[in-house]
Parts: sequence; C-alpha cells; structure tokens
Amino acid sequence: QNNAKVAVLGASGGIGQPLSLLLKNSPLVSRLSLYDIAHTPGVAADLSHIETRANVKGFLGPEQLPECLKGCDVVVIPAGVPRKPGMTRDDLFNTNASIVATLTTACAKHCPEAMICIISNPVNSTIPITSEVFKKHGVYNPNRIFGVTTLDIVRANTFVAELKGLDPARVSVPVIGGHAGKTIIPLISQCTPKVDFPQDQLEKLTGRIQEAGTEVVKAKAGAGSATLSMAYAGARFVFSLVDAMNGKEGVIECAFVRSEETESPYFSTPLLLGKNGIEKNLGIGKISPFEEKMIAEAMSELKASIKKGEEFAKNFK
Repeated sequence: QNNAKVAVLGASGGIGQPLSLLLKNSPLVSRLSLYDIAHTPGVAADLSHIETRANVKGFLGPEQLPECLKGCDVVVIPAGVPRKPGMTRDDLFNTNASIVATLTTACAKHCPEAMICIISNPVNSTIPITSEVFKKHGVYNPNRIFGVTTLDIVRANTFVAELKGLDPARVSVPVIGGHAGKTIIPLISQCTPKVDFPQDQLEKLTGRIQEAGTEVVKAKAGAGSATLSMAYAGARFVFSLVDAMNGKEGVIECAFVRSEETESPYFSTPLLLGKNGIEKNLGIGKISPFEEKMIAEAMSELKASIKKGEEFAKNFK
C-alpha cells in the first residue's frame, strides 16, 4: 500500500528543498504537500514535473497550513533557521522554538494521528515542545513523535567505513542519547560488522561524529549548516517509517523519543517501528565502560535542554 501522504513544513529551505526532492523520487509517497512562508508555489511547480507518481501541492502562509495538513500520514518539519559559525544548536532556540510550537499546534489540530518527524534544532528541546503541544490539545501519543537523529547514524556509518575501508552501506552504528555535541553517543562497540579501534582513535572518531555538524557549519563559512546530508538522513528516516507503517517487519531506526530507558525523560535508542509508530523501544543493550561514561556525562545537558523546551511550551500561547 504505497500511498503515504507526506507533508514537509519548511519545504522551501535549505533542507526542505532537497528533502522534498528525495520524497518526490520515492514510489512510497502518493501525495506530497509542501508548506512554507515563502517560495512554495515555485518549489511545488518545479517538483511536480518529475515523472514519479507523488502528487505535489504547494501551500503558502499560515492560512493555507490547515489544508496542507489535512489527511497526512507523516509530517516532516525541517523549518527554522540554521547555525552560523560559532553558534551551538541551542543558540537557535529562541527562533526555532516558536516556529516548531506554531507548526506542531497546527498538526495537533489538523492531523493529530499523523507521525511527526522533527528535524528543526535544537532537537533536544523541540521534541519536548512538540510533546507538550500535543498534550495541551489532548492528542498526545508518544509513539508518533520522533526527533530525527538519523544524520548522526549516517555520519557514524560513513566515518567508521572510511577508517576501516568498508562499504558504508554495509556499516551500521547505533547512536543514542540526544542530538547535540556530547549528548550524541555513538555505540561503536555495537557496530555491525564488529570493528575495533585503539582508545585514542576511538575518542577522536567519537569526537568527530559529535562535532560533524560543526565541521559542515565551518566549511560553509556562514552560508548555513548541513542541508544535503540532513535531507538524505531525513528521507531515510521517513522511508523506514512508511515501510513499517505498510507492514514491513524488522524496521529499526534510532530516534529521539519519550523514553523510560534512562533517567532522562527523552532519549534516543534503537526503535522497532510498526504500523502505529514505535512498536518497541529496543533500549541501550550491552555497552562498553567508555560508552557508559559518555551517557553519564550527557545527562545534565540533556535534562536541561528538555526542561527548557517543556518550560517554553507551557508559556507558549
């Protein structure tokens, strides 16, 4: 049943455009609704000429948002501002928190049953915001709200493959925790195929995975942050989710979700996906002392970012 109706909110942006292209290119998508506050008619017209079955429609401005969301199965939200050199993901909070709260309020009203995939940073705060918004509207289902951390996994797979001379498509590294700096915890000990690194190389590799976003921000020198690799990762997550919704078995992705796995109320771990979103949280599994230590050291930052998001949502009108 390849009939997924997908909406992209922030479809004209740096992530939104390539993400929309990848979604349009997929046979899994039957309807693609593109929303933004500028340029969506043009982006939609352009994509609509591509010879794949997804029906593309553009929606412009807040008054067209309800129509965009009606009947959607999956909503992906890359809307917001990107980082500039010297900024942390948390520096985006003031701008992006309001954007996410506004957009997810519309989702809670017009497509409360949809799977919500949040890309907008800081994810460690925007997922708690989304949850609180859905609670406020009485439609909260923790199994349907996902912080897309897939780019951390994609990067870990790529960097490990480079170091070991492997095909990255065959490497799988779970990345748990959050989606910022030291809250990003790659479980190299659980990599398939099994890989070994001396401790100094392991620490360097882990640091590179954690700071890979900043690597791109620096290289773009003020022209934005990771957009193309993020679009790829966002599409990968959406395709996994839709496959699982279509009844495919054994689909596993990591994502930042409501969680009982640690003392942090939200935490990313491998999730078995199914028809209704999260089928089963697979938890952390067996980890090394080095990875244990990283989890312990991430906790205070993680909990503070979550609290910041929850506080914001409580005061958001």
